[in-house]
Amino acid sequence: MKNIIWHDTGISREQREKLNNQKSVLLWFTGLSGSGKSTIATALQKKLIEEGKLTYILDGDNIRHGLNSDLGFSEEHRTENIRRIGEVSKLFVDAGLITITSFISPYKRDRDKVRSLVGKDFIEIFVKCNLKECEKRDPKGLYKKARSGEIKDFTGVSHPYEEPDNPEIVIETDKMNVKGSVKLIYNYLKEKKVI
Repeated sequence: MKNIIWHDTGISREQREKLNNQKSVLLWFTGLSGSGKSTIATALQKKLIEEGKLTYILDGDNIRHGLNSDLGFSEEHRTENIRRIGEVSKLFVDAGLITITSFISPYKRDRDKVRSLVGKDFIEIFVKCNLKECEKRDPKGLYKKARSGEIKDFTGVSHPYEEPDNPEIVIETDKMNVKGSVKLIYNYLKEKKVI
C-alpha cells in the first residue's frame, strides 16, 4: 500500500522463540463442521500448555464474535474470513507462539494463500470425517438447520468443501479418538523439532 511502511520493532522472531523455548508454527486445522477440529485443537493445546509451551487457539466461531463479526458465509466473505485470520496467524507466529487455528476453510485456494503467507511454518491438518458421521454428531445442531433450509450456504450440505491435496497431517476422526489424534500431532511436532 502507498505511504505505509512496515515498522521494525527491534525484536526478532528468533529472540521470541528462544525466550519461549520453542519454535513457532501455525497448525491449521481444516475439515467439516462436526469433524472434531475444535475438540482436538483444545486437547492439543492443553497438552502443550502442561509441558510449558506457549500456544493459542484461533477458533472460527470465536473469531466471528469479534474480528470477523461483519462477515457472512458467502464465498466472498468466507475468503475474506480466511485472509484476515491468515494475517493474524502470521503475527502470532512472529510473536513466537505455537498458533492453532480451527476453521472449516472450505477452499483450497484460501488455505494455499495462508500457506504462502506463513511459508514453511504452515502445517495443514486435515481433520477428515465422513459427512454422515459429522451429521450424526452435529454438536451445534447446524446440519439439522441446514437440511431444513434454515441455514443457507452450509459447508457439506449446500456449499462445497475442497479437501486438501497434500496436508502434512491427516486425522480420520471417524476412526481415531481424540487422545490418538493429539498423539499423532504431538509426535509430528517432536519429529520436526518444534517442541
